[in-house]
Amino acid sequence: MAAGPTTRRRQLGADLRRLRELKGLTLEDAGGRVGISKATLSRYETKEGSVKWPAVDALCREYGASDAERLALVDLAKGAKIRGWWRSLADPIPESMNLMLTLEDEVVREDHYACMYIPGLLQTRAYAEAVHRASEMRCAEREVQHMVDIRMKRQELLQREEPPHIWCVIDEAAIRRSVGGQTVMHEQLRHLLTTSELPHVTIQVLPFSTGAHAASVGSFAVLGGQTPELDVVYVDILGGGLFMEKPEELERYRLAFQYLRAQALDLEASAALIQRISEES
Repeated sequence: MAAGPTTRRRQLGADLRRLRELKGLTLEDAGGRVGISKATLSRYETKEGSVKWPAVDALCREYGASDAERLALVDLAKGAKIRGWWRSLADPIPESMNLMLTLEDEVVREDHYACMYIPGLLQTRAYAEAVHRASEMRCAEREVQHMVDIRMKRQELLQREEPPHIWCVIDEAAIRRSVGGQTVMHEQLRHLLTTSELPHVTIQVLPFSTGAHAASVGSFAVLGGQTPELDVVYVDILGGGLFMEKPEELERYRLAFQYLRAQALDLEASAALIQRISEES
């Protein structure tokens, strides 16, 4: 999967900081040598906002980067300006969703733990509509349909020529919770079984019999970049989402997901449980 604008921007920031530190320069010293402020260089390195490729070229020359590395970083700076499909939408979307779409457009894998609802990438339209109507009590129907349209568009990444690997551990509570009524739930569970047959989708169920487990605090997703340092954790919160990328935060959620995978039913038993519950609905 080709690197998108956010991946490029984050990689550029990490590489610029690495080169500066290898050279033994402070932000102020490095910025002064190429005519940019300490604040601007700090913004470049912390992956915030746009960058100017001539400044990146000058920094690389000052840091003593090889020609190949310099050209690669300039290319990253130019590519960071590319805009995703959601930027052209007529209606605005929440900022947290904007970032989620940006990151998700560039992932190579997604590890999801879902305790309340089926993960958005695996939802049917009817199920997604029921979820949005319940969680956005004051939204007009037009707004609900707008958000559902975006969710359905997100799912197209599963059909890409080189799709990311989606691994979902779904709590039994989410499988059994009736969302939208009997017909909607039956369709949703059948859709889960069908989607689980895709080679790049893995679905496990965390049964009630597990008891206490590694993620009792709630749902989350680890969005995997092309290298581990580009990973981001997304945690559901009321009214939006929280993104985390500090190494200690990433490690905590990666470890939690490993434990959840180990505690969940295997693939065959998970499919059997989903099948059984779908027949009950």
